[in-house]
Amino acid sequence: MGSAHGHGHGHGHAPASRWARARHALTHAFTPHSHDSADRFDSALEASRQGTRTLVWSFAALFVTAAAQLAVVLLSDSVALLGDTVHNFADALTALPVGIAFALGRRAASRRFTYGLGRAEDLAGVVVVLVIAASAVFAGYEAVLRLLDPRPVGHLWVVAIAGVVGFAGNELVARWRITVGRRIGSAALVADGLHARTDGFTSLAVVAGAGGVALGFPQADPIIGLVITVAILFVLRDAAKEVFGRLMDAVDPATVELTERSAAEVDGVVGVSQLRMRWTGHVLRAELAVAVEPSLTVEAAHLLAHEVERHLVREVPRLTAAVVHTEPATGAHRAHALLHP
Repeated sequence: MGSAHGHGHGHGHAPASRWARARHALTHAFTPHSHDSADRFDSALEASRQGTRTLVWSFAALFVTAAAQLAVVLLSDSVALLGDTVHNFADALTALPVGIAFALGRRAASRRFTYGLGRAEDLAGVVVVLVIAASAVFAGYEAVLRLLDPRPVGHLWVVAIAGVVGFAGNELVARWRITVGRRIGSAALVADGLHARTDGFTSLAVVAGAGGVALGFPQADPIIGLVITVAILFVLRDAAKEVFGRLMDAVDPATVELTERSAAEVDGVVGVSQLRMRWTGHVLRAELAVAVEPSLTVEAAHLLAHEVERHLVREVPRLTAAVVHTEPATGAHRAHALLHP
């Protein structure tokens, strides 16, 4: 026995318009217990919209920041600022695959993609990781080249100002992306935010490089370029850990414990076992077995399964669906033996 997605009555949102009320009544008449599923879909859809809005505005902010820095690079010939500018442009461009992933994730499930296309976000996260790696290679190459073939850096005060502007723009975008990414459960958006945060600190390193050149140490500029490369590698590690963990279906153990505890709270549940959870984009899905009294009828066990699902969706953040299998508290091993002789 198990639950289908979206059964139960959990949130009680009243339709706002006459047409919406009529549509709600018709839907409820022909598909009872279905509006929880719609509520969850609307919540996931709003999360995608939040992510998309964040990407659009952060893309604009980073593009303006990088364009201003590029003008200073052409004026000053600073390799440290060049590395920072390239990284900022790369960070702005990583918004594109993540934005596409959010758009794909809003598509309804089909007969071919029965879970929908939410995992496109994880693929976008891989693209972000690859872009971070490419920017590290480019920044390191330019820094080594400049150490081997030194060139003077001019307009140092302009370079320093560009570095401060780069830090401010990146830190603003980083906080925005990380906050929204964690709120909606998007690993790709969090990785993109970590990328922007590193860009901010590398921009401050550009300021330090300009100060070193001003004090009579011209090698400070390419050396800072190498420091930027190392910083990018650190953020690459963190972003890769976030994204590849999601690809391997990693879930916070605290969330797993909360799910088990919440399922056990439902009246009629004797025990909880076989819990499996995974992310699909920025929403969670769960599968679990609950032990019930053997005397329950099929209908009662079926209703209890839906009550467990409804309670889990209400209590576990970002969980939108749970498939609940009911089994008798005693004697279940006989049925399991049929599957695993």
